[in-house]
Amino acid sequence: MSTGRQNPRVRPGRLGQIGVTAWVLARAGGRLAKTEPMDLFRVLGRNKGLFRGWLHFAGRLMPFGTLPRAESELVILRVAALRGSDYELHQHRRIARGAGLSREQIALVGTDLADGDWTDRQRVILAAVDQLVLTRDVDDCAWAEVAEHLDDRQLVELVLLAGHYDMLAAAIRALRIQPETPLR
Repeated sequence: MSTGRQNPRVRPGRLGQIGVTAWVLARAGGRLAKTEPMDLFRVLGRNKGLFRGWLHFAGRLMPFGTLPRAESELVILRVAALRGSDYELHQHRRIARGAGLSREQIALVGTDLADGDWTDRQRVILAAVDQLVLTRDVDDCAWAEVAEHLDDRQLVELVLLAGHYDMLAAAIRALRIQPETPLR
């Protein structure tokens, strides 16, 4: 469910409007992705205090969470696919590849779980994410299955990671943040 190319509702800020932290992250993220500076940081940075708090929270989930990076990226891509977040998909496909997901896994992350060559652990994580995003809950059967593979810290992180990227997909859509233009 794409919003198509639309004008941003909050214009990406310049250095004086968003502060050094958001500015540096936007430029560094763009450099890593070989794109223009990241508008996500340039828009969210318009609220400097909230941006700093969000950045700390988001960083605790990814990249500094307890789930292996490949699994974190799998969760993020699944949420992005379920929510039709072109921006998140665009940003995290490259990151997921660097975290160890195969091109096939990345391509299949938005399809039926039976279509992918997932491990049991990956399959139960994806099933839990599906329920969480689509119903705002995880039923007891799916919870028991995922709890066989994750410890308590990872279970809490899984719920917060999926919820965070669901919230972020909504913010990106509502603010009309567009994927950055690749540099030539």
